[in-house]
Parts: sequence; structure tokens; C-alpha cells
Amino acid sequence: MTVEPILADLELLASERMKKYYLAQGVREPVYGAPTGAMKPIARPLKGNQAIAEALYATGVFDAMYLAGMICDVDTMTPADFRRWMDQAYCAFIAESVVAVSLAETSFAQVLAAEFISSPIEAHAAGGWSCYEWLLGSRKDHEFDVAHITTLLDRAVATIATAPPRVQYTMIRFVVAVGVSYTPAHEAALATASRINAIMNPTNDPKSPYANPYDAIVREVDKGRIGFKRRHVRC
Repeated sequence: MTVEPILADLELLASERMKKYYLAQGVREPVYGAPTGAMKPIARPLKGNQAIAEALYATGVFDAMYLAGMICDVDTMTPADFRRWMDQAYCAFIAESVVAVSLAETSFAQVLAAEFISSPIEAHAAGGWSCYEWLLGSRKDHEFDVAHITTLLDRAVATIATAPPRVQYTMIRFVVAVGVSYTPAHEAALATASRINAIMNPTNDPKSPYANPYDAIVREVDKGRIGFKRRHVRC
């Protein structure tokens, strides 16, 4: 099997509106603009085909890279494979929506996410914070060390003012994920969110990437969603 027919199928799904959205997120050409939901029928028969996943990711076509994340066999991928994928993630959006999401399903996700968080490269650090968001929203609380999570909360407060924009965005999402999905540090996350509000003066628009993290957590409290966990990370 080669990737050319798959690329042709992806191109048939092209949407100008989605292409503009992807480009606004830092994606660069080549990109078709295939909606991610529309990729599912293509992904289904390819699920677990690591060779095709690698070939798709290597094309540099955003839609193909995203599809690679949907079908990759994470049980066979090593930390070195994820480091290579992260190195090839030329923008934070790919690091967050492809690499971090796939990494979150591995046994070594927390270790590698912490490594990426410490990277001076914006996309890598954003991917690391994003991976923790996915982990907190899908893994049981006992799988995390509360001291480590609170250390990350402190790190977010201490560095968010000078962090690159996409890292700021993923830090805020991490804090909200702790406050909503990780009950042992719920109160610590609320306190952290309040401190971030004072530093960042975030907007109250919930659709903004810089939305008020304190209010975001409180809204979920009001909905009775504290402790929410997803059944799956990848779609």
C-alpha cells in the first residue's frame, strides 16, 4: 500500500473554510483543508498500520500528518519515535493535535511530556503541556503524583508571563484540566487560575484561547462536571 491514493482521498475532502482555519493555527502548505471528522472513514481500515502512519506523517501534508496520528499504533512506538515526530512538528498546532494526542495513549506519556515541557522550542513545550491536558482528562487520578502536578501548576504561574503565546495557551488549558479532571489538586488549580488571572488579565470570552481559567473551572463546577474523564483520547 502506498500513500498516494490516501492523499487523493484526503484532497477530495478539501474545505476552503477548514484550510483557512488550519492556516490561522500556524499550519503551512501543503494543506488540503480536510475536516478531521470527515477523515474517520479513511482512518478506520488503516487503524494500527504503523508503516502507513509513518509514510503519511513524512509527507509534510498537514491532513496526512493528522491522519497519521489517528491511525498510528502507539503500542509499537517508542520515545525516540515520538521525539522524531515532535521534531517534525513544524508548528504548535501539530504538536498539540497530533503528537501530544497520540503520546497520551502510551505508558511513557508523563515522562516524555515533562521532557517536552522543558524544551525551549515553542511547539515542543506546547505539545508537552497539551499532552498533560489529555492525560488528566482520560487517566484515573491515582496514576498521577499530586506533588508533581502541583509543581507544574507552580511552574505555569512562574513562567506564563514570559512564555511564547502557544505555550501560554496550553498552560491555561492545563490549569483548567487540573481543576476539572484531577480532583486531588482541584483547589490548587483554582488558586493557580486566580493567580494567572492577575498576571494575564484574560478575557471572559470562553471561545478565546486566553479565556479566564478561573471562570472556566467554576463553570464546570456549576455543571457538576468535576472529575470528568474521557473514554478515549484519539478520535
